[in-house]
Amino acid sequence: MPELCFGAGTFGASNEFFKAWSETTQAEADRIVGICIDAGVNFFDTADVYSDGNSEIALGKALAHHQREDVLISTKATFRLGKGPNDVGSSRYHLIQSLERSLKRLGTDYVDVYHLHAFDATTPVEETLNTLDKFVREGKVRYIAVSNFSGWHLMKSLSVSERYGWARYVGQQVYYSLVGRDYEWELMPLALDQGVGALVWSPLGWGRLTGKIRRETGIPKQSRLNSKTVADNGPQVPEEHLYKVVDAIDEIAKETGKTVPQIALNWVLGRPTVSTVIVGARNEEQLRANLGAVGWKLTPEQVQKLDTASEVPLAYPYWHQRQFEERNPRPV
Repeated sequence: MPELCFGAGTFGASNEFFKAWSETTQAEADRIVGICIDAGVNFFDTADVYSDGNSEIALGKALAHHQREDVLISTKATFRLGKGPNDVGSSRYHLIQSLERSLKRLGTDYVDVYHLHAFDATTPVEETLNTLDKFVREGKVRYIAVSNFSGWHLMKSLSVSERYGWARYVGQQVYYSLVGRDYEWELMPLALDQGVGALVWSPLGWGRLTGKIRRETGIPKQSRLNSKTVADNGPQVPEEHLYKVVDAIDEIAKETGKTVPQIALNWVLGRPTVSTVIVGARNEEQLRANLGAVGWKLTPEQVQKLDTASEVPLAYPYWHQRQFEERNPRPV
């Protein structure tokens, strides 16, 4: 799996939320996909709900110019896509319907990674996993993964898969960044213990670590964070904490000659359990800049400086567990 994965949420913008991220044309999508593949980034992530299916359509058209076996495709289901009672969730009915529609939009007969976009507490875990196992056995899905699960959601699912000999989740797509380190509290230790890789979404903190936000200037006018829909539906970060982190990144940028987003991405790439980091781009320039996050490493001193600046008080029971690190060590 490549270190970077391209997130196609910027493709096919068809509503206010996704238009705030980008309004990439099909020609631009074709160009971006080509640049990614030329750079060795052959993994592409989307979801059925991204722009109401239009992201999958645009990605499928862009990938049609390339050999299917040379690329990896990830998509997702579970969130509502339609007004009917069965147009939501992780039931057998909805997952079968969702996968078939995703395959059609993407123009392929299989996906490499199929994610549940969220946990469905109203559907038996056994029903969901039995359905996903059937997809794997049929060859329509290569591997299964989850996104936005709590620790107990994932652990219960892994236990059920083990009990019945069904396909198990090999990855979890998680929010993780220098301004959002909650992943480290429970999901990262679980991933280390169970061998589950992390596919990191929004590694730039929901657009906060692009290098355009500074203590002196605040959020620029062109930032997607000025969209109330985007801001309200993403992670919340206290301003002072954000500026503290950005100040530390700026110091390292001067030492390394790298940009703020490159440093932020490189930090995430070096963390335990991280298999790939999902990056997006409005245009070719942004994409090429993000591709510069790989091929080099931060020094241990620089990592420590970023760790210190980005650390926040822990919730219970994690702060208490830190008092017993002799037998409950942190992930390293």
